[in-house]
Amino acid sequence: MKKSIKIFLSGLLLITVVFSANVFADKNEIYIIKISDAIGPGVADFIMSGIKKASDADAACIIIELDTPGGLAESMRSIVKAIFASKVPVVVYVSPSGARAASAGVMITMAADIAAMSPGTNIGAAHPVGAGGKKIEKTMSEKVTNDMVAHVKSIAQKRGRNVEWAEKAVRESVSVTESEALKGNIIDLIAKNTDDLIKQINGRKIEDKGVLKLDNPVKKILEENLRTKILKTISDPNIAYILMMIGLAGLYFELSHPGAIFPGVVGGIAIILAFFAMQTLPVNYAGILLIILAIIFFIMEMKITSYGLLSIAGIVSLLLGSLMLFKGNTPEMNLSLQVLIPTLVMVSGFFVAVAALVFKSYKAKPKTGIAGLVGEIGIVKQAVKPEGKVFVHGELWNAISKVEIEIGEKVRVVNVVNLVLEVEPVNHSTTLTT
Repeated sequence: MKKSIKIFLSGLLLITVVFSANVFADKNEIYIIKISDAIGPGVADFIMSGIKKASDADAACIIIELDTPGGLAESMRSIVKAIFASKVPVVVYVSPSGARAASAGVMITMAADIAAMSPGTNIGAAHPVGAGGKKIEKTMSEKVTNDMVAHVKSIAQKRGRNVEWAEKAVRESVSVTESEALKGNIIDLIAKNTDDLIKQINGRKIEDKGVLKLDNPVKKILEENLRTKILKTISDPNIAYILMMIGLAGLYFELSHPGAIFPGVVGGIAIILAFFAMQTLPVNYAGILLIILAIIFFIMEMKITSYGLLSIAGIVSLLLGSLMLFKGNTPEMNLSLQVLIPTLVMVSGFFVAVAALVFKSYKAKPKTGIAGLVGEIGIVKQAVKPEGKVFVHGELWNAISKVEIEIGEKVRVVNVVNLVLEVEPVNHSTTLTT
């Protein structure tokens, strides 16, 4: 009995040891994300999902290998919040040699639990600019700059890094090399490569996150999925807006000309991509409602004779909706006027042109079918006294007339009743009836 108990306890101990070993092995797992792009909603989504995966897997840490010229302030803020909220240590490593952490990259690097750089890299030049690198209007520039300074200073204070330099990076666009950054308490270390980085941070204590134990680590590189790649391409507010306009135009054309198919397919795909992009952008739903209202006005123009008033209302609603569509606090999150104005002119012109064509087709005389016979000229093949036969549109028809018409004379069709043509001589002055 005692022997059986000893065997049982030994087995239990063995299972415990193996389980504990597996736990510690999992703790040695390092997640690695490689970013070599501008900071935008797509990149932010990729980094945030990577941090979540590392946290869910209880990894030892996550390393973000960063090379960026900067990007959108809103996306940068989302990344910084994800880094601060991470359950596992976050290491930002400006790499490889020749890489940079400029503009938004400065805040992301300084927000990391451990900030590192590779030889031959630089960090800085974080002064905010508008979309496309354009200057911001003076008053707005001061507001944005002061807001960005406050943000970067709070990041530097939280991580115990150089607050004075962080402010200069925003206000004066200063930039420093990796050695200057290390000397100035901007980063924590310089590493030749990822393996050297892991070796240097092994055993380092991270506040509120324990000590890094990275002996014989298992490196897991996270790759961008299709969703991230698409989102990176289309998540610019200007591209999302253009996609939305293409989508609405395509669906509008399909509704006004059923059976065209191609415009409807293209429009459907474009509007789905637009809404996919807008899930990561600060969208004002009042703007979307105004744009939808504009489409309703254009459709009503086809049905109601408003002498252009509905088209004008549609254009005004489209303009207001476009201006209100995005509610970002920074210029790069708003529509560029260089995109807005040409797109608005072309789309409005398209809607008005299609509405005009549809209205014209409603008013036009039918070209085919029985209704299309009214007004056509034919020749009498059997005298109409008052009934006879006439040849119209390559067909022989029964015909009636209020006056007698002899064979060979030309007649005009004035009405069609039960497949019988009511005709009159061509030189007759009777008013046509429809």
